[in-house]
Amino acid sequence: MRRFLTAFKTSTSIEESHVKNPLVKNPSPERDRIPPVVYAFALAASIAIWFVAVRSPLWLDETFSFWQIKAGFWHIPSRGGVLFVAYPYVLWFATKLLGTSEVALRIPSIVAMLGAVYLLYRAARELFGREFAFIVCIVFCSHPIIIFASVDVRAYAFATLAMSACIFLLVRLRNNDSNWLPALLGLTAAVLVWFHFLFAVFLPALLAGLVILKASDRKTLWRQLGVSLLAFTLAFWPLVPGYLAMFHTRGTHVFQEAPPFIELVRTVAPAWQKWLFALALVLAVLHRDRSSENKKPFTWVLCCVALAAIPLGILFGVSAATPIHIFVVRYRTVTILGIALAWGLIISRIGSPLLRVALCCALVLVAAGHDLSNPISRNHGFTWKYALEAAERNAESDNAPVVVSSDYPESSYAPMPVDSAKDSGFFAPLSYYPLSVPVVPLPRALNDEAIRVASAFLNGAGQHRRFLAMAFWPSYPNLDWIRDHTLKTHSALVLGNFDGVVLVEFTPLPQVEPNVQQRE
Repeated sequence: MRRFLTAFKTSTSIEESHVKNPLVKNPSPERDRIPPVVYAFALAASIAIWFVAVRSPLWLDETFSFWQIKAGFWHIPSRGGVLFVAYPYVLWFATKLLGTSEVALRIPSIVAMLGAVYLLYRAARELFGREFAFIVCIVFCSHPIIIFASVDVRAYAFATLAMSACIFLLVRLRNNDSNWLPALLGLTAAVLVWFHFLFAVFLPALLAGLVILKASDRKTLWRQLGVSLLAFTLAFWPLVPGYLAMFHTRGTHVFQEAPPFIELVRTVAPAWQKWLFALALVLAVLHRDRSSENKKPFTWVLCCVALAAIPLGILFGVSAATPIHIFVVRYRTVTILGIALAWGLIISRIGSPLLRVALCCALVLVAAGHDLSNPISRNHGFTWKYALEAAERNAESDNAPVVVSSDYPESSYAPMPVDSAKDSGFFAPLSYYPLSVPVVPLPRALNDEAIRVASAFLNGAGQHRRFLAMAFWPSYPNLDWIRDHTLKTHSALVLGNFDGVVLVEFTPLPQVEPNVQQRE
């Protein structure tokens, strides 16, 4: 603190002398320098926000990650799916070392995201210096999408690590003429897609960045580009069948409406931080740093902008113009590295170092305040845990069946696994929060398959006995259908709403004896 106050007093006195003496045109660059420890503390605080939800129960998609590895290593290929190919193997290996508690399952993602921050810092520092690197990393770590992804038991942190490695290699390539570095870049780009198929939207931005940085030496550009594409093709080739399968079934994965433009704005400037980002824009224009040491090469600036604009534009454009709506919040993780670089450029243009560091600290404080005060952020999204625990407590005494509606969109396009619902990916929450009682599976939507399975149960095993039914809000029509078709045989009682999962008890109505009816 003493060092910080001394630096502040010194910078103030030099600035005042500069105003009094117009002959001093280029004061020492040291005059306004903020001690690195201040930025380091802000960065550490932004990373600490990640741990607010580290002990929270697993939400729907996290339980699917656990389901993929539950049967063992050799069953992963049949359960891996086509969206996250490499991640289940990483998670399986981590569980052998750390266990399968909620915290243990989240540790690999935390480590991967810390690696992404480190590589982002290295890349940004090589581009524009240490202060710029701190600013970029603080913006990145305090973004709500990154806060969520950093402790998420899915592939997003590892895909972000691969993207950060790509950016770091891209920066190193700007003054490198070798062949092994572009080959490593192509291999890393393929690894990115192995972790998440949709993150392929980052590849055009990576290509644009390479062309921008090497445009002055076209001969080297074409050679290194060819090496990168060859390495990428060889590593990507095994994924081609999965991409084709994803393309042919693209309609079954849509679960969100076309995004409004405001969602694009909220990705670039999160809702509770938007005024700080607006202030950064104003200060960058009105209080711009005109010193020569802060001027950045245009090609490098253009590269940073491309890394932000191209993935964001592809995701939003495809979602707005086609029925394939992929502008989902968690998919936008692919855009945050570029957005952080772009905001770093803007904030670093502010003339006052004190304003720059104050703005970074304010971003962290606002993000921390939101996460600590928002129950959704503290709980890491909704979870089936509490509804399943309530169902188990209520049903275990008489082994009452539980009718469960899947919350996966794909379940609406497939027959229900009646005999193996507890071990089906459509009902992944049961793999981590199991039910010991019988389960009757229903798809997410109220369709012909849902009516067929529900009718068979109501006319069979559930006709004269107590049972439970549970569903998340997209499947509430399933509960309404069951209630309407049991009005004469069962009474319905809502036992609770647990994070949006409604649990209903259906109890048989008393039967009137035939001889009593005859006497009347």
